[in-house]
Amino acid sequence: MVVPLAVSVAIAIFAGTVSADTYSLTSKLVGQGFLNAFNWQAIVDPTHGRVNYVTQATAQADGLISVSGNQVTLRADSTTVLSPSGPGRNSFRIQSNVQYTTHVAVFDIAHMPQGCGTWPAVYSTGGPHDNPVQGEVDIVEGVNDQTPNLSSMHTGANCTMPTSRIMTGTSVGTNCDVYETNNSGCGVDINDNNSFGPSFNRIGGGWYAIERTSSFVKIFFWERESLSVPTDVRYPTSFVITDGWGTPAAYFPNTDCDFSTHMGPHNIIINLTFCGDWAGNGGVYAASGCPSDCIDYVNQNPGAFTDAYFTFNSLNIYE
Repeated sequence: MVVPLAVSVAIAIFAGTVSADTYSLTSKLVGQGFLNAFNWQAIVDPTHGRVNYVTQATAQADGLISVSGNQVTLRADSTTVLSPSGPGRNSFRIQSNVQYTTHVAVFDIAHMPQGCGTWPAVYSTGGPHDNPVQGEVDIVEGVNDQTPNLSSMHTGANCTMPTSRIMTGTSVGTNCDVYETNNSGCGVDINDNNSFGPSFNRIGGGWYAIERTSSFVKIFFWERESLSVPTDVRYPTSFVITDGWGTPAAYFPNTDCDFSTHMGPHNIIINLTFCGDWAGNGGVYAASGCPSDCIDYVNQNPGAFTDAYFTFNSLNIYE
């Protein structure tokens, strides 16, 4: 039987709307709506940073939050010289009000925190930092302006990644068990030196996206002016079709990791800490070419953190 062209197109469109790689928009977060979708966590930093996570009220009073049209900016204090015996530098840690399992999240980021001693992160997790039962996926993470971005998975025991997998990034570890890896988990260096820090900011940022299913987690990154940015990422509508997004930058399959027991419902967390277990590690800090001691530097040089801020154009969630 010959099917008319118009009918064939209709069938293809219908098939696309129900395929496993098509997700419908459930949250379009911009401006004040972005802030309303998160709660502020004024907690002790689980990574032992030289930071003081503040409440939303304090952040607003101190000018650490700004909304301009659709854009939201979250920044650290850049005016106060800290007493060595006092609290750390005021900064932000926000957590989504909603938890997610199978979903796609697309972060349009115009600027990320930069500076020696900084440790910005955008990630999803289902439990406290020292309790990996629900798992954690780091989407954006790095320290001391060192590129490229590192995307990682952190779990409990008996979760590993294949040595060879289809992704553009480079594996820097296949054991995701935080107990056996001193919490480093299984990471992937994004194969783009513009994926993090000052280089990312100089190009006007770009898009990070996570696709999570019961069988894999994929991380994607596109520079702002890249010709490979999918149309449904650059010009978001009511759905995305991830099958057209190409090879992911990082790929974490469930081949040797039972996601049903290692990955629970996740909140999205966005934070900026200073020094701590990674950025302040003596060897790491020195190798970054940063001056002085990390804690002394953060205490005494507030002006060095003028550019320690995230600016988000949008966050779109699809399920």
